[in-house]
Amino acid sequence: MFTAEMLESIKKVEATRAGRIGMEPRRMTAEEKDELLRKFHPDYRQEGFQELKVGPNKGEKVPFELGTLLHSNSRIKDVPIDLNHAAYDVDVLVIGGGGAGSSAAIEAHEAGANVMMVTKLRIGDANTMMAEGGIQAADKENDSPERHYLDAFGGGHFAARPELLRRLVMEAPDAIKWLNELGVMFDKDKDGRMVTTHGGGTSRKRMHACKDYSGAEIMRVLRDEVWNRQIPIADFTAAVELIKDDRGQVAGAVLQNMETGEYKVAKAKTVIIATGGAGRLHYQNFPTSNHYGATADGLVMGYRAGAPLLYQDTIQYHPTGVAYPAQIFGALVTEKVRSLGAMLINAEGEAFMHPLETRDVSAASIIRECKERGKGVPTPTGFGIWLDTPMIEMIHGEGTIEKRIPAMLRMYLNYGIDMRKQPILIYPTLHYQNGGLEIGGEGFTKAIPNLLVAGEAVGGIHGRNRLMGNSLLDIIVFGRNAGKAAAAKCKEVTLGTMNLDHIQAYAGELEKADLHTGEVSPLLLPKYTFGMPK
Repeated sequence: MFTAEMLESIKKVEATRAGRIGMEPRRMTAEEKDELLRKFHPDYRQEGFQELKVGPNKGEKVPFELGTLLHSNSRIKDVPIDLNHAAYDVDVLVIGGGGAGSSAAIEAHEAGANVMMVTKLRIGDANTMMAEGGIQAADKENDSPERHYLDAFGGGHFAARPELLRRLVMEAPDAIKWLNELGVMFDKDKDGRMVTTHGGGTSRKRMHACKDYSGAEIMRVLRDEVWNRQIPIADFTAAVELIKDDRGQVAGAVLQNMETGEYKVAKAKTVIIATGGAGRLHYQNFPTSNHYGATADGLVMGYRAGAPLLYQDTIQYHPTGVAYPAQIFGALVTEKVRSLGAMLINAEGEAFMHPLETRDVSAASIIRECKERGKGVPTPTGFGIWLDTPMIEMIHGEGTIEKRIPAMLRMYLNYGIDMRKQPILIYPTLHYQNGGLEIGGEGFTKAIPNLLVAGEAVGGIHGRNRLMGNSLLDIIVFGRNAGKAAAAKCKEVTLGTMNLDHIQAYAGELEKADLHTGEVSPLLLPKYTFGMPK
């Protein structure tokens, strides 16, 4: 399966492996990390960004591909929508069918609200399903939420909103308890105690997992709970615009049936945006670990309605995406592989960095190894670095990989690669949207009354970089809180006359800015090669 050149490089990896067992590579200093990020992380590539010309974040930079969407008119700008005839009339409208949306719907229903979910694919078709490594929570004797806070705050470059991060870490143990009681099958030892491991940037072992398909297991349980409660779900139904009333409150959304193209109106006293990330925009032409629905829908809807973004210029590139074989290019190789002992090794067999640096530092380090130092392994799509997976069983014993990361093992075996005996090739993949819509501690946007946001569509929880395991955590914590808050709020909401005036107002801003508002030709986008501009 490997090329001759790859096989020669593998020999060098094998020759140094025994000497690397028990050896811990030096961690970088803060100054070294800052310099590395400035020079090699994609967030610092000016070619990948443009300045926003309209909206609440006017004048700030944004990824070029997202900016192109924000600089466009609504698809229903000239479409007659009859707001007087609502197909749905509910207390709480949840937009999105992943972990955050499902958690929100469950808690809103538990609180007695009339709730419904809409999702442009199906419930469970979300990044939640694809998360592998685990979910963080400081729930053991040698740990505390304070330590969790410090790890996450530092890992996010001290930019997280304190009120959001505090809520994340303080409510983490209860989130694990809630999931466990719902039926999530966490890894446990013979005494029933949850098994926890390290992640990049963690000072304690607080990663709770379900083998290496943690997200799929969590989503399975959440989806079953939504179904068991008979919460209405409109599958294959995309929310295309928010509706507001004459008081400026959110009042529902315009929906589009993805199969028939028909537009429908959903009236709601509160709306929760839980649409996930933007990985399928392939920023800077990076491969992505994201599912096909991750196209920034919630950011565009919220922004056009007047909700500001926060940290929209910072993206997480997971350091270990599949670089080879091409059939699974960009697929996620969970950080758990490194937490179990696999080292990052260059083409010469050298361990060039500590395997558990934070994700942004690790990604930049790999890019430097390939682009500047010339020590990447050539692949049909670019370059890669070895992740020395046979080390795992040398450290923990035969059978560890099949027991702890079985899905990863099967994925590679499908292409004739046995990661128990051969290292695997990785390169950073577009993974997570650090920035998103700005919210307060209770989950409401600050600009639009009764509009909440949960999950990856939120900006500020993680600052400018996220630690492993904190995204599965935030969809539970902020999803649950959004559902509870929306259910409580709807009891006091009285809606006025519904309108779509903000769509025309936004169109006016675009016209004043003299922006092209039709289809954007791919020829207008920057030219990149394998994740970096030419």
